[in-house]
Amino acid sequence: MILPCIYIAPAGTMGRGVFTSRDIEKDTAVELSPVIVMSAKERELLDQTLLHDYIFEWGPGKEKCGMALGYIAVYNHAYYANCEYEMDYDQALIKVKAVRFINRGEQLFINYNGNWDDQKPLWFDAQ
Repeated sequence: MILPCIYIAPAGTMGRGVFTSRDIEKDTAVELSPVIVMSAKERELLDQTLLHDYIFEWGPGKEKCGMALGYIAVYNHAYYANCEYEMDYDQALIKVKAVRFINRGEQLFINYNGNWDDQKPLWFDAQ
């Protein structure tokens, strides 16, 4: 499930991003995406490819990895994101929901740290 108002468009220096063509209320589910779950051994192989930047650590012990389908891999990062993602390990799903009101035309961001307002520097900001 992806809201019909959600679309992918150029996002300047960030490449592509996810945007909305209408206002979105706080706590609205924006996307519910299935996840392809892979083993730790498969992750070792993926870590040697460009897909490394698009997979999620998966499982309670983060021993596996997951490749989310839908638009999940296109959401850009912000330390104070307007969306958050929740992982459902049992159903192999990732849900994205708005954490505040989002204006029409605004880009939707998630925080790659996992919590929408986690300020811990990420690998690409530490360089």
